[in-house]
Amino acid sequence: MNEDLRRAAADYVLSLADDEMILSHRDSEWTGHAPILEEDIAFANIALDEMGHALLWYQVYSELVGEDPERWPDRLVFQRAADAFRHTPLVELPNGDWARSMLRQFLFDAAELVWLEDLAKSAYPPIAAVARKIINEERYHDRHTRAWVRRLGLGTDESRRRMQRALDDLWPHLADLTAPRPQEDGLVAAGVCPSAAAVRARWLADVLPTLEAIGLRVPEGFAPSEF
Repeated sequence: MNEDLRRAAADYVLSLADDEMILSHRDSEWTGHAPILEEDIAFANIALDEMGHALLWYQVYSELVGEDPERWPDRLVFQRAADAFRHTPLVELPNGDWARSMLRQFLFDAAELVWLEDLAKSAYPPIAAVARKIINEERYHDRHTRAWVRRLGLGTDESRRRMQRALDDLWPHLADLTAPRPQEDGLVAAGVCPSAAAVRARWLADVLPTLEAIGLRVPEGFAPSEF
């Protein structure tokens, strides 16, 4: 891997790590406040999983930039300016109510699973190793939040109203979730990562039927073709 490709791979991995770290903090805000005790425990564990996944990606990033993977992640998290984080804006949005948090988690997890399935075959072994290590936990996250999305979407008039409101609020932020990363073409050509366009197509093929099946309407002005 030449220096330019290594730098592009480092930036790519850093964005993966920051997504996980920021989302883990948002998820952790539900600890002690979830609607039922079992979910309080389950969602706190999901938050811990996300933080653990962030650490693994930060360690890969540290190796790519020639830093100590045991010590550098702490500096990345605690000593960077806020505007130096490279996460998608979706993960930093306020939690809102339970419907909003569940829908955000589902939309993010569904996209992440598509990324991980391809990253598990990455030509760069450390990326492939982390993807294979975390994908089963992310599959659990997806099943868990997908079940909540169905439960709320097919529940009462009030729960369906809140789900639709959450979708209306979150949808404008989803274009960035599967947007091309900087210097993506070189990474894709080298087999380091999948193309964002391919990920977006598979993600939409999953989430749109799921949303339609529970009676939710994708907001006008943000059709898939406009992503």
